[in-house]
Amino acid sequence: MNEEKKGTIYAVLAFTFWGLVPIYFKLVSHVTAFEVLIHRILWSVLFLYLILLFTKSLKKLSVLFQDKKKLKILFISAILVSTNWLTFIWAISNNKIIEASLGYYINPIVSVVLGYIFFHERISKQQTVAILLAIFAIIYQVYSLGSLPIISLILAFSFGFYGLARKKLNVESVSGLLMETLLISPLALAYLTYLVINNKNSFIIPLDYTSWLLVAAGFITIIPLIWFNSAAVRISMMKLGFLQFIGPSIAFILAIFVYDEPFNLDKLITFIIIWTALIIFSVKIKK
Repeated sequence: MNEEKKGTIYAVLAFTFWGLVPIYFKLVSHVTAFEVLIHRILWSVLFLYLILLFTKSLKKLSVLFQDKKKLKILFISAILVSTNWLTFIWAISNNKIIEASLGYYINPIVSVVLGYIFFHERISKQQTVAILLAIFAIIYQVYSLGSLPIISLILAFSFGFYGLARKKLNVESVSGLLMETLLISPLALAYLTYLVINNKNSFIIPLDYTSWLLVAAGFITIIPLIWFNSAAVRISMMKLGFLQFIGPSIAFILAIFVYDEPFNLDKLITFIIIWTALIIFSVKIKK
């Protein structure tokens, strides 16, 4: 099997996993979103550390500790990714999977605009049309539903700015994520302490079913990341970008056919506009 095929398989695995992640968050929906988030952060620290230890890559972490400028940006990116995680967890727990999937459909278009603003990357006429269609879809939803798709926009922009920060840093993914979770872990530990003191914690020792699920939050975070990294070094960014729509598509299907989320004509029109924008955005036009 050549590297291109391997990369494609890794990408499909990663995005399929991310698409199925709502199932996990539904299982822990009886736990508050903040508590799920802190366990996702803390267990990710442990598992990512073990990965670097096993691969003898801890030196990458020590190099990051010595760069104060990068640490400041990584703290900002940690806040952004934590915001993204918290919003996603809350959305799943509150039957908002459709809105969450819309956010991840919009995200690539947001990333292109941010690239244009901050890195002066070129936007083609094709991409401009896609961006205008995405804006129109949001305006249509505001008009039809009478409100902004807040969850979708928070997810799209928090992850867009997170990608912007990581692109500016150009830090290796696993060590970068470990540093981010390390930087935010004091806040997570403080909140966990508050929960324990006030007897509001769902995580207990010896571990029960819920506690084991919370431990699994670390695996939920790092497994698709490893697959994604393996794909990124083997296939083109264009192919990787197109395959990323597997995730929100699976989540969208789960929302409608498994969790029976309401899906009316106005939402359908919004998604049709977004899907049209993504097709225009993703398909390479031959000149």
